[in-house]
Amino acid sequence: MGSTTHTGDQEDHVAAADVTAPDAQDEIRGRVGGSAPVPLSVLDLATVGAGYTATDALRTGVALARIAEARGFHRYWVAEHHSMPGVASSSPAVILAHLAAHTTTIRLGSGGVMLPNHAPLVVAEQFGTLEALAPGRVDLGLGRAPGTDGATAAALRRTDRLREGAEEFPQQLAELIRFLDDDFPDGHPYRRIHAVPGPVQGTAAGGVQSLHRPPVWLLGSSMFSARLAAELGLPFAFAHHFAGQHTGPALELYREAFQPSAVLSSPYALIGVSVMAAEDDREARRQVMAGALNMLRLRTGRPGLVPSPEEAESYGFSPLEREFADSWIGNVVHGTPDEVTSGLDDLRKRTGADELMLTTNVHGPAARLRSYELIADAYGMPATAAGEK
Repeated sequence: MGSTTHTGDQEDHVAAADVTAPDAQDEIRGRVGGSAPVPLSVLDLATVGAGYTATDALRTGVALARIAEARGFHRYWVAEHHSMPGVASSSPAVILAHLAAHTTTIRLGSGGVMLPNHAPLVVAEQFGTLEALAPGRVDLGLGRAPGTDGATAAALRRTDRLREGAEEFPQQLAELIRFLDDDFPDGHPYRRIHAVPGPVQGTAAGGVQSLHRPPVWLLGSSMFSARLAAELGLPFAFAHHFAGQHTGPALELYREAFQPSAVLSSPYALIGVSVMAAEDDREARRQVMAGALNMLRLRTGRPGLVPSPEEAESYGFSPLEREFADSWIGNVVHGTPDEVTSGLDDLRKRTGADELMLTTNVHGPAARLRSYELIADAYGMPATAAGEK
């Protein structure tokens, strides 16, 4: 990916980022649970295993969000992916609205909305609606990748100019933030257009709507978003779970180039981490191997439902496929609860991440839910009634 594009709209980015609620830093910086080294959060892809339905995956997401809330995980984000049979998270805003109805305190957000796939006004309206449904609990994570293959991206965007869409990301971001803050300058063609629900309802005669809007995060798997997040003084989320070779350089660039803003006085970076905890390390590896086979099929143009551990055990890996699977598994923190927490502690020390966002993409709901419970137990994260702080 390329470096940050510098245009006349950069001033718009900074000005827009500065118009943020005074408590923005409290919303961004997480809470540590138990003996965890940093705040722990959850990334959900709504994975669909062979023999299960999308309904099963989405119901598992509700169960997981309630576990995460009860055990003290800080936030729960939903990814955007398209045209992948094993992933049911094509509509993050819809899923988040459902999760908002089943939780009361945990932060909910997108990890992320792929902005070039959508009109900025539509995203502002969707997340203004979520903010109205769950006031003070919503994060808006944004990425510039399509979250799918090129053909599907073209169908989503109604254009085959995909590279231009990515290069226009800084301008799309500036426009989105202007809509969120309802502060296009006089003379701008969008000055009289308002994202509703939004601040205009608080500034209109008789309005009592809060002017608060969700904090914006930039997501990335390379240097582009790291640099842009730093220049705008925004929080940054890096996809270590599938781009681990770039984690160190990206976080270093983000911290070195960071410019303080009204959003953040100092850098704040979380990283996505693939994890799988089980009572014994053999079972953890069985589960992770199924995920590796799923990723192998995706990367070789054969996407499908997440295979079972039994299918993965019986699959005849070629030497090249075995090399890929071993490499993939090597980036997953897996094993017994003690092995997983040790691995997470080490990862945090190596990267200096301010927050770890855990994602467990395995075949069955039970193993997935149990993994998070085991990690919470190992860190001594207190179990409370769902919704209780």
